[in-house]
Amino acid sequence: MLCAVVRARGSTPQSAGALMVVDQRGELHGTIGGGCVEAEVRRRSLELLHAGRSGVLRFTLDHDFGWDDGLICGGTLEVAAAPLPAESILQAALDRLEARVDAELELAVEHEGVERRWSIAIPPRDRLLIAGAGHVGQALARLALRLEFEVVLFDDRADLLARFAPEGCATVAGEIGAALRAEPVDLRTCGVVVTRGHRNDEQALEALLGRGARSLGMIGSRRKVKLIFDELIERGADPSELARVNAPIGLPIGSVTVEEIALSIAAQLVALRREERFVPVRELAPPERGGSHRESAERVSAAGAPRTPTHSPSSPGR
Repeated sequence: MLCAVVRARGSTPQSAGALMVVDQRGELHGTIGGGCVEAEVRRRSLELLHAGRSGVLRFTLDHDFGWDDGLICGGTLEVAAAPLPAESILQAALDRLEARVDAELELAVEHEGVERRWSIAIPPRDRLLIAGAGHVGQALARLALRLEFEVVLFDDRADLLARFAPEGCATVAGEIGAALRAEPVDLRTCGVVVTRGHRNDEQALEALLGRGARSLGMIGSRRKVKLIFDELIERGADPSELARVNAPIGLPIGSVTVEEIALSIAAQLVALRREERFVPVRELAPPERGGSHRESAERVSAAGAPRTPTHSPSSPGR
């Protein structure tokens, strides 16, 4: 069963658009927030699955629900549960995501004698281009993978990439600036420059400037940042593009160790990701004669709700 949060009001474990699959053995793929709500969705979804039915599961997270677990969020949640779409539909969605194009799944349920339909928008994963595979680059790559970024690690030391790049991380060996210039960049791309030296930092940053990335950042002292910015401006870089660069990168958490520095950078990337306004779910009107659909005016996600982490329902943790 495909379970999707289609409405979330107030404080809830997840916002609209969160997806989870409950298979025939009751195993979960993805999450809608964990805790007692997720356990109840699992139980009721299995009942629907074995009965060959679909439905909308409603939860009010107050004293009557979750008191024993201390999960009194105070919000309301609606979860649509329906059989997985056909394999061909899932594959088409995966193909679009692989091509870094938004995908969409339609979910239909019969609930209390009424057919209800939703369109679930699934954007591609955010990409993180890390220039520099030293200690900070490796630590950041490990964290970013767990935060569901698609990570590409660049360095001119092929042996270092082969030995230390985390599993699941793509690597590009060669001159860093040239490799970055050849890498596609889109609005869901973030670039982080953490190379081992001033010259490589400057070349890496120059290769990413002005190409439409969501965010760019560079490690280093304020003095080093100013020197690099001044040199790039002398070579024709747009000062307004440099003003968008987070440098020194990372939230000010007093980080000292490699892992702490990577954590401060990852936290800043997540904060930037959550600034995006994204409506992942919209309810569709019931089918009209002839089988056409029209979109209802209501968007079931709260207007301006931040985007949630996305999973392909057929390939958890993609």
